[in-house]
Amino acid sequence: MAVCGWLCGNSPPFITTTDVAINGAFGYNGGVMLSGFVMKRGYIVFLSAVALLLGSCSRLGWGILLWSTEEPPIPSGTLLPVYIRSNIDQVWVVGIPEEFRDGKGGIDKMEIPLSQFELVGSKGKAQKRAEDFAAYARLYAENLQDGLPIRDNPDNGARRVYRLRMSEIVKVLAVAEGSPPISATGEPLPGEWYQVLTEDGSEGYCFSYRLKLFEHSGGTLAALPAIPADDEPAVDPDLDMLLSKVWSPESYAAMVNNQRLDLGELSRRWRFDPGQDTGIAHIYLPGLDKTFAHNGIHADGTRTWRFEGSNIRMKLRSDAMLAVQFPDNSGVTRTLLFVSLPTSVDDLILQETSRRENLFRTIYAQGPAFTSNNYGTIVFAANGGFTWTGFSLLVPHIIESSARGNGTVSMDLFLAPALANRYNGAFSLRFAGGGSPARFMYALDSQGFRLEFVPESSLDGVTISRRANSPTVLYFFKDVNPIVSPES
Repeated sequence: MAVCGWLCGNSPPFITTTDVAINGAFGYNGGVMLSGFVMKRGYIVFLSAVALLLGSCSRLGWGILLWSTEEPPIPSGTLLPVYIRSNIDQVWVVGIPEEFRDGKGGIDKMEIPLSQFELVGSKGKAQKRAEDFAAYARLYAENLQDGLPIRDNPDNGARRVYRLRMSEIVKVLAVAEGSPPISATGEPLPGEWYQVLTEDGSEGYCFSYRLKLFEHSGGTLAALPAIPADDEPAVDPDLDMLLSKVWSPESYAAMVNNQRLDLGELSRRWRFDPGQDTGIAHIYLPGLDKTFAHNGIHADGTRTWRFEGSNIRMKLRSDAMLAVQFPDNSGVTRTLLFVSLPTSVDDLILQETSRRENLFRTIYAQGPAFTSNNYGTIVFAANGGFTWTGFSLLVPHIIESSARGNGTVSMDLFLAPALANRYNGAFSLRFAGGGSPARFMYALDSQGFRLEFVPESSLDGVTISRRANSPTVLYFFKDVNPIVSPES
């Protein structure tokens, strides 16, 4: 206010253009000063150019107000002329529209924090920007969950740039396209991603599920209660680290360590989600699907946190292991362990899918047709399918009666170390017509390949741990001119 008052005819203050830039008349760099007197390296220098500034206030341009003012009560979205930018005080000096002045003909300019105003350029461009902004100009939101994050992109996995306090107010700047967080039921949460601005100038994206939207036309916004200096929320790097990770069940770590990835299990994405964006912590495991509504996450000891308004706690046992405690239906406290994997589940699925495709291509390249005098002809297709004719001798003890002569190949089985020396791998044949898949170990050679049937009793999850007591072994020769007909 002092700078603008002097430039428009009041008494001059001491102020520099390292602090202020006016319409490019004086450069920001180099220490040139705007006031009539300049203090530089201990010397006072008089600027003759000051006479040129005393007559009027030159404009930097025009812009729009992003955050409404209290006194005078100017609503956000209002078009304002800009006279000064102070990088030291972090303010713009802007003109007050006539309809918002006090009517006494005195103050016609005011200071606005840099982050709460957008300089556009010419008046015409600023008017266009104001029209585009009009749908959100008076839209604000109140945060309903302590610790709700603002992220650098409209995605639940994006980096957090700010953590909102309960009841903190943000300015909505725009709607953004992005992937919504997933609810406890596995469905996308209702709501939208908003580009938002905090009162202290932090900007990013926040999902609307835990925001209460309202309109405001200027004047006093509902303020947060003051926080005593000794009670200010402390930075919690451990919690930030915890919330930045995906927490999967221990079984996923065992799969990775043993190099036996079950794509069916991985695709379910079993997990623990603290629910920072939704206010709903979620335990999602085989046979267990529990949710816990909460109002925020608060420290409760060394690397331990409680969920406000709920009966769930969590503790970091290491940077990669998290213990989650909650009472079961009988009131007994349960503890479940979750791990942070070195590779994302999505990447694990891609890697395992690629490995299986390579295994199948090896079989396909060796054939793709194989024939047995007793067990018919198998022809593998490049897309992962197969046809099998003449398998009647294997019905029903290996291949079910309902099976048709075609289906798909799944390279979904692993060999125990004792079997890996004898066979190249294993697969499941899923026949059209339904029924259980027929599982086989296989070994390729220059003449064809050998199959050995795998009964259910030989399986330990997705691993073949042993051979059958009386193995059924089938040998197929490579067939260079197969004749394929549908199985009747």
